[in-house]
Amino acid sequence: SDVFYEEEIKTIDWKCVDQYPAFQSCESQTEKEAQKECFINALSAFVNATLSEQKMLVTEDLYDTVYLDFSVHKNATLEVTRVVMDSALSQALPVLESNLKESISKLNLAAPAYKRGIPVETKFTLPVVFQTGN
Repeated sequence: SDVFYEEEIKTIDWKCVDQYPAFQSCESQTEKEAQKECFINALSAFVNATLSEQKMLVTEDLYDTVYLDFSVHKNATLEVTRVVMDSALSQALPVLESNLKESISKLNLAAPAYKRGIPVETKFTLPVVFQTGN
């Protein structure tokens, strides 16, 4: 049975999860695509609300997309691993990256992703459109 188990583990596509990470508001979703959509929508709403609450002053209108690369660890914690943004946005808002990382690290997930009943780490990229002015 150990040989069968080892062979089975080798054939699993670990990049394709059976269940996406879930916030408490998404736990009732049973369809895989609905789970993914709920997770992304909840995370996007949180990031947008966080950015709206922060009082950041800019001297010019900005319109850009920030890409957040993050990991959802096996213990259901979120970590921003990389923030990709234009240098003009980074110069205009030097605290943006640290604010995003800090706010996302405070999020509580109800569950990590699962593959065949085993908690697994997943990685996502979330684009966030950043706009100031009209």
